[in-house]
Amino acid sequence: MDDQSYDIRKLTNDDFYDDEGTPSGTTIDQTQVEQTVLHRLANFEEFSDLEPGLHLKREDHIPYLLKGLKRLSTGYQCLDASQPWLCYWIVHSLSLLGHELSTDEKSSVVRFLSECQNPAGGFGGGPGQISHLAPTYAAINCLCIIGTEEAYHSINREKLLYFLYQMRQSDGSFTMHEGGECDTRSLYCAASVASLTGLLKNVQHSLFACSEQFIVSCQTYEGGIGGCPGTEAHGGYTFCGYAAAVILGHEKLIDTDRLLRWLGNRQMRMEGGFQILSQGRTNKLVDGCYSFWQGGVFPLIHNTLLEEECKSLEFCNWLFDQTALQEYLLISCQSRFGGLIDKPGKSPDYYHTCYCLSGLSIAQHSPDMSNMIVGDHSNLLVATHPVYNISVDCVAKANNYFSRMPLNLKEDIST
Repeated sequence: MDDQSYDIRKLTNDDFYDDEGTPSGTTIDQTQVEQTVLHRLANFEEFSDLEPGLHLKREDHIPYLLKGLKRLSTGYQCLDASQPWLCYWIVHSLSLLGHELSTDEKSSVVRFLSECQNPAGGFGGGPGQISHLAPTYAAINCLCIIGTEEAYHSINREKLLYFLYQMRQSDGSFTMHEGGECDTRSLYCAASVASLTGLLKNVQHSLFACSEQFIVSCQTYEGGIGGCPGTEAHGGYTFCGYAAAVILGHEKLIDTDRLLRWLGNRQMRMEGGFQILSQGRTNKLVDGCYSFWQGGVFPLIHNTLLEEECKSLEFCNWLFDQTALQEYLLISCQSRFGGLIDKPGKSPDYYHTCYCLSGLSIAQHSPDMSNMIVGDHSNLLVATHPVYNISVDCVAKANNYFSRMPLNLKEDIST
């Protein structure tokens, strides 16, 4: 789209929230968000340093990310148990922006993540912390993005497999850690790391037996997927459940029609971004990170539809408004100080920077392999893989590497 021809989306009264004359604290919050976003939409040039058109401010985001890779502020002390996540959020964001880390920077990250890996398998939230599936997922994603021999070799696959079996439950779910909670997040993390490291092809039947039934049991009457059976549908759990089903080859067991209807209703008509839960939950506001958690499911559903009854149909776009999502991210979610944010008025952080950029990448890369770019062509990001959320090239490279690496199992660890 040419910058000079850019025009703000035409909004009508139907696009704004209607409290039906009964305001509450939560409806007031929604109205305030809409007003803030509308102000940004109406004055977007003010928020892009008076430059014409919409620009992804790489020159601000890359220094912000590199600063965090070297030293974090004291405000991140609360994420002491999420240190591999911080590495992943920063390294993946830089990868999407097309910034190549130096050899020393890559090696430094690999050495640190190696300190988070436990002798019994899996990664903890930091050096000396217990193994946990969430930081294990983040660490392996980060190592696959780095993609060096040192990075791949640092993963102890035999011990990782042992850890995965220790987390597996009889119903096909996984605990996050020993004695921890079971939900669709932990199942997705297990499936993702097993797939990326070449373990899945050898152990799928025994390691993930019944896992597809667990995922199906988490789909709600609304169509989305909850964390566990009987809980409310949620954007993050929906991604995790459906992506895990795709990895395991059981996505056709999910009710696609209901899921697609639920997902389509999560994109906010006025803001253009996605919300986390159902439309009836008026306190669930738009959030930039759900640009990926919700938006990333659409490419997966697209492939399912093409493989089923819609083989003869040709879709040029994902089944959501890609333009509106890009506008929300570029206008409302870029911080003046570098990094991206949840919504106007919030401060930037590495989590939202990662998932806002990931959602922007999803929205830019269409199913027909063309690019749908709002603003200048320089806004184009590297394509992220919607299943793993690392670049498509990084997935292919990791698959190629680990497919050639034999497992050295000294005993049967499936029992």
